[in-house]
Amino acid sequence: MIFDTHAHYDDDAFDEDREALLASLPQNGVEAVTNVGASLKGCRKSVEMARRYPHVYAAVGVHPDHVNELSEERLEWLEQTAREEKKVVAIGEIGLDYYWDISAHEVQKEWFRRQLKLAEKVGLPVIIHSREAAQDTFDLLKEEKAGDIGGVIHCYSGSVEMAREYVKMGFFIGIGGVLTFKNAKVIKAVAADIPLERIVLETDCPYLAPVPYRGKRNCSLYLPHVVETLSEIRGVSPEEVIRITCENAKRLYRLSE
Repeated sequence: MIFDTHAHYDDDAFDEDREALLASLPQNGVEAVTNVGASLKGCRKSVEMARRYPHVYAAVGVHPDHVNELSEERLEWLEQTAREEKKVVAIGEIGLDYYWDISAHEVQKEWFRRQLKLAEKVGLPVIIHSREAAQDTFDLLKEEKAGDIGGVIHCYSGSVEMAREYVKMGFFIGIGGVLTFKNAKVIKAVAADIPLERIVLETDCPYLAPVPYRGKRNCSLYLPHVVETLSEIRGVSPEEVIRITCENAKRLYRLSE
């Protein structure tokens, strides 16, 4: 069974069929999903979904595009929620985004550090967002000794060399629909190079749907297309890819402890 380690079913794109879609996942080969907060509103919705569906887990954290909504009081709310909600399995998604540049870089870095410290405090792994900020993200994670916290580099887009360094630090590498794109040479090289035991599957839905659904709304039901591509790259069966990545996801989120 497939484990989708990163989804956003709280997004408006699912307003018309969210309930039916989430309910259908287990009978269609998707064992579990982690719904990941990006804003405070998204965190609340993720927790609500995790309470409602046995196969849905939640992550709470504030994306760099939304850090301007953070305050001491709201950080305390994140901590309280992470401690009290049993199905909160990670702090995320947190990190740096220099592509949209909605928040000042120093503000992003400050709240990134604060949320890393929060993860350490509550004993949860982190889900790292990094866009057009690969070196700054890596350097900050090294400085904060984030390898001791553990987590996943979501929607990985860096080099093979950096992926190796993240694996050495103890991170998992999140791979999704981009792997199926014809021009995705770097992520294909990463998928071929790092140990399969450090790869987890993700959708980032409703974004980044794999071929043949590219450009359409993504969902967990499309992950078999990612599995098929990863299977071809690694030279192992799709069943083996599913088994190993599902075990990896449970280790990432400490569900097998």
